[in-house]
Amino acid sequence: MTCLNNHVKEKIKSIVGAKNFLDSVEDKLCYSYDATALYNQMPEAVVFPNDGEQISKILKLANEELFNVVPRGSGTGLSGGSIPVENSLVIVMTRWNKILEIDDRNLTATVQPGVITGQLQKEVEKLGLFYPPDPGSLNVCTIGGNVANNAGGLRGLKYGVTKNYVLGTEMILPNGELLKTGGKNYKDTAGYNLRDFIVGSEGTLGVITKILLKLIPVPSKFITLIAYFDKLSDSAKAVADIISAHITPSMLEFLDSTTINCVEDFTNIGLPRNADAILLLEVDGRGSAVDEDAEAIKKILKRDGASFVHSAESEGEASKLKSARRSAFSALARKRPTTILEDATVPRSELPVMIEKVMQASRKFDVTFGNFGHAGDGNLHPTCLTDERDNAEINRALKAFDFIFNEAIKLGGTITGEHGTGLSKKEFLELAVGIPAVDMMKKIKLSIDENNILNPGKIFSISPRCEGSLPLSRDQIKDYVS
Repeated sequence: MTCLNNHVKEKIKSIVGAKNFLDSVEDKLCYSYDATALYNQMPEAVVFPNDGEQISKILKLANEELFNVVPRGSGTGLSGGSIPVENSLVIVMTRWNKILEIDDRNLTATVQPGVITGQLQKEVEKLGLFYPPDPGSLNVCTIGGNVANNAGGLRGLKYGVTKNYVLGTEMILPNGELLKTGGKNYKDTAGYNLRDFIVGSEGTLGVITKILLKLIPVPSKFITLIAYFDKLSDSAKAVADIISAHITPSMLEFLDSTTINCVEDFTNIGLPRNADAILLLEVDGRGSAVDEDAEAIKKILKRDGASFVHSAESEGEASKLKSARRSAFSALARKRPTTILEDATVPRSELPVMIEKVMQASRKFDVTFGNFGHAGDGNLHPTCLTDERDNAEINRALKAFDFIFNEAIKLGGTITGEHGTGLSKKEFLELAVGIPAVDMMKKIKLSIDENNILNPGKIFSISPRCEGSLPLSRDQIKDYVS
């Protein structure tokens, strides 16, 4: 493999311009990690391209000189998907942050990949429109990153995830060609659905440069509810009973006792420290149906043992409660030096069992977990509070997650509901989807990216061109953190 040496760097600099090229140690360090806790790798350089032609030229050069290219948004990912690899150039897309069009006749928005998710939501809501996907990091994460990882969020139960709102994309392929998929047609069955290959591909198939999104009318009414439980098992039963009653809240979130106390330390909004679990719910829509659903949910919560049920009395109070839930990860991260957040997902009927499995993992491997997540769609976020400087504790934490992922798969679940596979869970991919599926993914990857230059080693591994060209695996973490 040719190193990304000074000669190659000068070629890259001539493409993007000196002001858009960074290779100082300080600058590279800023792009050496994402929101995961156990991986980092310094890139050789970082660039901020101005247009698709520059990206195309960079990718063509990468194939000629055989260096790796890693696309990146805000770096808020939780699976290691945007971590650089050895001998890599990072392409940062955060400056591509324009909302190009909001089409209120066709209910679509066309955006560049660096648009912040929360900003898009605010802009379309000014026109009475609604973009439902709302990952916890919505005020900093980008639409491009959401598409790359098929991000979910608090409203996933009723409204789905990012893939349900992507109508089309433009992407520079690894060979430098421009690929356009989809359009404003709501029906289109011409050929393979290439758009859905791109959504969730984690930057391994191309660099996304434009995204066409579906919008819907904003709900005219919503009611936010919070319920406290003395028994975690009762809260899990309430979730199952709400779903089986054919009620679909827009939000049905769960926090365990560890998370409750961390959030209360962080926000000081008056959450009960002695509660074993909290459910945060929201119903939305139009007219009296919203009130009827809210009343039916209250009855189920009380019947299933909720010690306290409360409806937010104002939009401000509702926002405060939802902001507290969104702060769960940040609140937990304040407790120990290292916080490992995952997203095991199971069928909704298996949620009570999966919650118990997380508690069992905590006891079995003697590590501390906070557990929260999107209970309504079975997507839990078991979060281990640990210290990467303690090799023995880190090893126990990793074994606990191995146990959790294996138990999720046994229950008919999956290793990730919204974070992506990236580096952190690729060793479980074959167990989750099967050998034929992984083989097909590899064939797709290599048919598009013959030299494996684009974000290699993410999702699955293809034999590297030289020894040590990939970041460290989970099996190497013990040495890595020592």
